[in-house]
Amino acid sequence: MALDELKSALPDYAKDLKLNLGSVIGNSELPEQQLWGTVLACAIASRSEQVLAELEPEARANLKPEAYAAAKAAAAIMAMNNVYYRTLHLLSDKEYGTMRAGLRMNVIGNPGVEKVDFELWCLAVSAINGCGQCLDSHEQVLRKAGVDREVIQSAFKIAAVVQAVGVTLETEGRIG
Repeated sequence: MALDELKSALPDYAKDLKLNLGSVIGNSELPEQQLWGTVLACAIASRSEQVLAELEPEARANLKPEAYAAAKAAAAIMAMNNVYYRTLHLLSDKEYGTMRAGLRMNVIGNPGVEKVDFELWCLAVSAINGCGQCLDSHEQVLRKAGVDREVIQSAFKIAAVVQAVGVTLETEGRIG
């Protein structure tokens, strides 16, 4: 199982990550599609080859092809949007925020899966990429759709743990 492989790859000092990986993914109460779409999108956003190599096959096995593609699309579109909108947020010249973005984002309107699932995946990727404007936007859409805060928090936890595992494994591979 991918989770066991990742846990065993983590060094002893990252025991909390081992435990958290098991709880946020292995014991998640999210429906399978929401869970594995979030995991896949976060694994991609983590930029960790090892995390992606371990989690992607399990995500593929647990997702229908359209959900698998949509999770990858969420990671892709948010890689762009998080940079763009985080930049607008950080600039002191707010005039840029009034300008037309002119960037294609069609997948957000038609992701090929339930809108709520796609929004959750976008939210999780935005947490990893640190875009407050995107976090607010996706959280508001989810809350208006009736999604409980606990579900949203689950996505944040998955994002946090997957990112931390990726950083730890990449660092450990460099410094041993």
